[in-house]
Amino acid sequence: MAAKMLGVLRPTVHRFKLGEFEITTIYDGVATRDGPHPAFGGNVDAATAQAHAVANRLPIDRFENSFVPALVNTGNELILFDTGNGDTRRESGSGNLLPLLASAGYAADDVDIVVITHGHPDHILGLVEGGKPAFPNARIIFGRAEYDFWARNENMPEHRVQNQEVFMKVCGPFAEQATFIEPGEDVVSGITAVEAYGHSAGHMAYHIESAGTRLLLWADVTNHYVMSVQKPEWHFGIDDDKDRAVETRKRVLDMVATEKLWVVGFHMPFPSIGFVDGSGGSYRWVPASYQLTL
Repeated sequence: MAAKMLGVLRPTVHRFKLGEFEITTIYDGVATRDGPHPAFGGNVDAATAQAHAVANRLPIDRFENSFVPALVNTGNELILFDTGNGDTRRESGSGNLLPLLASAGYAADDVDIVVITHGHPDHILGLVEGGKPAFPNARIIFGRAEYDFWARNENMPEHRVQNQEVFMKVCGPFAEQATFIEPGEDVVSGITAVEAYGHSAGHMAYHIESAGTRLLLWADVTNHYVMSVQKPEWHFGIDDDKDRAVETRKRVLDMVATEKLWVVGFHMPFPSIGFVDGSGGSYRWVPASYQLTL
């Protein structure tokens, strides 16, 4: 008798060493969307974008958008970067960070610091679970420019009004006890904020270094391992300032390729760790294999 079909099975937790630090990525979930065009390549025609997808063995009508928060254990602090989609989106296939923490060997109470790279819902909704703080012992860190954009902007673009309401509902209650950070400032020793504006008004990446090994946690600098990395000049529909986002992508891709930095990307294919090859006059995402486990 044939075994029954069991459906797709994905890995959900991955840990590796970066110098003396341990970094864990957790698969919060996935959303399947129409595209990749015009979500990616909105400033080029559909045929061009579709041809690029086909050349990379990708479908032309659907793409996966995965969500991957990361935990950095420095030995002194456990730091969570972004919180995923939270309990309000769990039934639709994401919001699994908190349920998966135990599989990673941690509890929510273990988290000392939560760093929010930017205020889009898939990065902030997991701050709250059942209407209460999901990480009760954690200090919350926001980029100053990002928080102010959502909290003080009375002329919010129409497409972001709902996002602003969600941001203030979720993040506003943490503001009094939160820490606000500027580019160039440290979260802790070895973890430094890097300006990466464009995707959102104050979007931040983070440079992480331990024992001479370096990594950039780039959050949403790129949102697709092919369409954004290979074609950084192509617009991404959710980027709030598309021209500045293009400039940021080009700058960051050049930096990580030239300086040979490892990368963790929130929307890169799980486990979301790799590097950028800049040879041949273009960029491509190269997933890590065993280099960071030796």
